[in-house]
Amino acid sequence: MPQRGTKSALVEHALANAREALGRKLAEGSSQRRLMEALAERFGLTTVPRRIEVFDNSHIQGASAVGAMIVAGLDGWVKGQYRKFNIKSEALAPGDDYGMMREVLTRRFRRLAVESDEGGLASPDSHPLVETMLDALGVGPDVAEDDVVPDRPDLVLIDGGAGQLAVAREVLADLGLHEICVMGVAKGPDREAGREHFHIAGRDRPIMLEPRDPVLYFVQRLRDEAHRFAIGTHRAKRAKGLSANPLDEIAGIGPRRRRALMKHFGSAKAVSRAGVEDLKAVEGISAEMAQRIYDHFHERDG
Repeated sequence: MPQRGTKSALVEHALANAREALGRKLAEGSSQRRLMEALAERFGLTTVPRRIEVFDNSHIQGASAVGAMIVAGLDGWVKGQYRKFNIKSEALAPGDDYGMMREVLTRRFRRLAVESDEGGLASPDSHPLVETMLDALGVGPDVAEDDVVPDRPDLVLIDGGAGQLAVAREVLADLGLHEICVMGVAKGPDREAGREHFHIAGRDRPIMLEPRDPVLYFVQRLRDEAHRFAIGTHRAKRAKGLSANPLDEIAGIGPRRRRALMKHFGSAKAVSRAGVEDLKAVEGISAEMAQRIYDHFHERDG
């Protein structure tokens, strides 16, 4: 079996299509509600989950890092309650997946912590415990999502193994949300689909399901949907960063002046190399504005 290159990509695509087809066949006649019931039975949950939240992170060597949350209910995906989280922690090392997950879960569940403790009357970011946790992450209240869904999940799925599960349990415990069930979904050996290991708090060993178990496919679908949403969010953020024009960062440079500068010099890079006199020669660029543009690029370089 090819390990890299075009042939490997084709094989991966074929396998994904095959899993999708198998999953559809296995799921025929199985409603979401029955799958939820079967999931509770397989993993020994005390109640049948009515709301499942799945979390995943996406980045390239730490760049354009985002977290994603998708929601599934008894009637299918609840896409109106999907959420994305731009990773804001200043102290994180590039690619620190544990740190990213800690930030995302803290910001997601801070509102529930306040409602549990204060009856929902206080501002989520004014709660002392939440303030302490956000400060430890290097994340101020001003960057926390104001519209994070307050509904309480019955089950939280984390894309990862024992390490990610430990982080999730620590965050929920610190917020006083001990009753929320958390499970880590780790890929099997060689990241082979169908051999996932399920890590659950209180279990000495991870659980594995039979390859043709509809519940296995159901959980794979949940994980894949979170991964798809995380990847899409990451790509959009990365594309936005790549397409950004550094001239937009300069106060007083609007569309008209930007077009004039680009037309005169040909590129933003050429503008950054121009002297004050050259900048003054552009229509609509005053001596003061030329100096501001020059200082912007030279202060940044220095």
